Amino acid sequence: MHSTPASRRVTISEIAREAGVSLPTVSRVVNKRGDVAPDTRERVEELLRRHGYRARSSSSTRLARLIDLVFNDLDSPWAVEIIRGVEDVTHAANVGTVVSAIHRRTASARQWLDNLKARASDGVILVTSQLTPAMQSQLRRLNVPLVVVDPVGRPAPDVPTIGATNWSGGLSAAEHLISLGHRRIGFIGGPAAMQCSRARLDGYRAALEAAGLQVDEDLIDTGDFYHVSGYAAAMKLLDLRDRPTAIFAASDQMAFGAYEAARARGLRIPGDLSIVGFDDLPGARWASPPLTTVRQPLAEMGTLAARTVLGLANGEQAVGALELATELVVRSSTAPLSATPGQGPQRRRRAAAKARS
Repeated sequence: MHSTPASRRVTISEIAREAGVSLPTVSRVVNKRGDVAPDTRERVEELLRRHGYRARSSSSTRLARLIDLVFNDLDSPWAVEIIRGVEDVTHAANVGTVVSAIHRRTASARQWLDNLKARASDGVILVTSQLTPAMQSQLRRLNVPLVVVDPVGRPAPDVPTIGATNWSGGLSAAEHLISLGHRRIGFIGGPAAMQCSRARLDGYRAALEAAGLQVDEDLIDTGDFYHVSGYAAAMKLLDLRDRPTAIFAASDQMAFGAYEAARARGLRIPGDLSIVGFDDLPGARWASPPLTTVRQPLAEMGTLAARTVLGLANGEQAVGALELATELVVRSSTAPLSATPGQGPQRRRRAAAKARS
């Protein structure tokens, strides 16, 4: 076996791999817990000594009573729902929550890591953020448990992830519109780098293909989950010569942007255009008309993430990848195509002109 160079601190992941045990097992040995077989404990302790591993002070870990909740951005009701779920758990456990936003900038992520090094934390929940190899390495060096919610890219296999059934959610949204008679169904997706975005698009495609409908790439556009991008994408779709009669937006905020695009084009919802969102944010039921959407259990995802990271901090076994069920919530923004008196002002004018000729 090669010894670890003095310039690089060994991680508990490397110790676990070399010992042939799980990360939580090494964590239990490091924290001197009793629930480890004697021969396993001896093997792990020998490797810890050989590599010169030094854990953070157990007393400081006990006194931390803090977890870190990190977002790309906080300017969204989506983030508020995650925070609410996390704080339901941390409040009951008498643990504080440090909420940070890194704004998709490397410098902000580096600053957050520097702040984390300067204080104790019982764990980190990373939400819709890119877990770079450098960030993951730093967290392992600090011996900080990590859970990722809606990962960007693919985290290491030993990092627990929390998500929702995005594929089946996308499938149910498109199936709902197909069942109403719509055949020209537009799709506004989120950032392609995010697993949840790709899964929702794949569900949409699967529903169309199962119904024997051709997937028209002209009806697919991409946004960033926020209102402005939903408005811009919907305007492009509605300006097509053969525009969609329905739009599935992969977030409620993009769906609200599509509402504004429809109004700008003089289209009624759902009379001229049916719209489905994704998330079921608190504002969805109060929209005009109330938004049909796919409910994503955001608060429950935050609750599960908090329970998981606190469990890891206590030496429990990692859970792997977990997905919570989505559910279609039908409201007033969708209607059968057959009940639609026309396909918008332009088509009604063309139909009237044809009838006169």
